[in-house]
Amino acid sequence: MALPTIGITMGDAAGISPEILAKSLADPALRRCCEPVVIGDLRVIAAAAEAAGLTLPLRAIERPSAWRRDGDAVAVVDYGDVDPATVRIGVVDPALGAAAVRYTREAARYALRGEIDAIVSAPLNKESMRAAGFRYEGATEIFAEEAGVERYAMVLLLGDLRLLLLTNHMSLREACDKVTKARVLEKIMLAHEALVGQGMAAPRIAVSALNPHAGEGGLFGREEIEEIAPAIAAARAAGVNAIGPVPADTVFFKAKQGMYDLTIALYHDQGLGAVKLLGFGDVVTLLVGLPFIRTSTGHGTAFDIAGKGIADHKNLLAAIETAADLAVRRRRGPAAAARV
Repeated sequence: MALPTIGITMGDAAGISPEILAKSLADPALRRCCEPVVIGDLRVIAAAAEAAGLTLPLRAIERPSAWRRDGDAVAVVDYGDVDPATVRIGVVDPALGAAAVRYTREAARYALRGEIDAIVSAPLNKESMRAAGFRYEGATEIFAEEAGVERYAMVLLLGDLRLLLLTNHMSLREACDKVTKARVLEKIMLAHEALVGQGMAAPRIAVSALNPHAGEGGLFGREEIEEIAPAIAAARAAGVNAIGPVPADTVFFKAKQGMYDLTIALYHDQGLGAVKLLGFGDVVTLLVGLPFIRTSTGHGTAFDIAGKGIADHKNLLAAIETAADLAVRRRRGPAAAARV
């Protein structure tokens, strides 16, 4: 079976994305799992490789379907829209934010047309993206818009630990307002469908509580009583093995012990704080609900260390390997779906 073609978006050129991308492309492990096609600017990747002391032959192509492997060369769908000489490392730049959005959209379109088997996103910078006039929370919403889907979610993978976020990049106040029965039920059902599609017959899905001690019977808040518990009950009535609400101070410990197949966290830091403590730099994100495979790193653009040559590429490489594995399993059909 031919290796899957993985489209890798370049991300924001002012952060660590070009560096970790160049290092990943030069890592021998990458070419053992996939045929990479970079979606971005060839000059930026070349400059990042040179700064890292890497020999990285690059070939500009018009589209992924036009590429035929040429020795060790790496294909780049080159948009020529970022001059590395003008990039201010570690600085928010709307032009770079706009370029990162462009790469994200183009990757989605290539995936929808079947020109690539999966997408991996190097980090973009949300502040730069919004400075360019885009109001997305992050890349997730761009992919959903291009795919025309409304039910989607981000799952974070760390070994056998799986975490789905009810809400993502928004204020805590706004996130609390979005803890509704309808939204919780939607995410439970989406998680169930995704895990069943990956080969689990009856996945155990835990839902974290919002308030301390799961509200203590209404003493510390009524969201568990009025919104979360009714959503769990509705899911169970539909045949889903939903559990909770489980107090947030114990739910991730229990998940790590293997009690659940997936945990739903209600807001960004509730979930990310737990998984990053357990494995910072090792978390891979997977979008579910889309008609194509998309993974990314569990970290951002890291402006504070950009340009210093010290960024570790292993998380991006893990995201690429995960995407390639999922793409191979998808080719083989539902019977070969694995627990991911």
